[in-house]
Amino acid sequence: MKIAIMTDMEGVAGVVNAIDWIYPDSRYYETGKELLTREVNAAAEGFLAVCPKAEIVVMDGHGPGAINQLLLDPRVEYQRGWGPGPYPLALDRWYDVIAWVGQHPKAGTERGHLCHTQNFDVIDCQINGISVGEFGQCMFVAAACGVTPILACGCKAFAAEAEELVPGIETVTVKEGLMTGSGEECDFDEYRIRNASAIHKHPETSRKLIRDGAERALRRYLDSPESFRPAQIG
Repeated sequence: MKIAIMTDMEGVAGVVNAIDWIYPDSRYYETGKELLTREVNAAAEGFLAVCPKAEIVVMDGHGPGAINQLLLDPRVEYQRGWGPGPYPLALDRWYDVIAWVGQHPKAGTERGHLCHTQNFDVIDCQINGISVGEFGQCMFVAAACGVTPILACGCKAFAAEAEELVPGIETVTVKEGLMTGSGEECDFDEYRIRNASAIHKHPETSRKLIRDGAERALRRYLDSPESFRPAQIG
């Protein structure tokens, strides 16, 4: 069993806004990396409870990187960089399943916390008429490779996005964005600060939910892989 965990930073419980948390010069950047790494460890713990010999590769998908390798579970491996192609083309058929931890919703998502697609100046991205964010882009690559999406962790709006594209996917909600509207009227700087309002679960509570969600997802995949139904590109 080989498992990919795709990570980002904006969907982590306790990562409050963009300016103070997600950039290398942000004052809470190292704290944000720790919060993400511990959420990843929780997912790994859940997966390994089901399949102790699973190979788990943690793909650091945040722009400048966001995993603290000194805190990362020693039973997993760490990947940075995407090989010969751009994000997320390092995925291949060697993986059985893929999970997302710390993922944010696509640009323009109502009540999406820190939502964007690649950066804060994108209104929408579509593949064959299907509106997608970073999750959707990665999911379609995974599905094309025969890798089953089984778990999506982030804010409540991201969970809804994942469920729409992958009916049956296990989701874990660690916070809930509060901002209404799409923000299409904003420029880069305005949009970057627009969607910072949210109610966060405590990090320890979030980790337990992620750990349990990962265990449920992998058990269900082993019992009934057909229960995960990723959308296909027409």
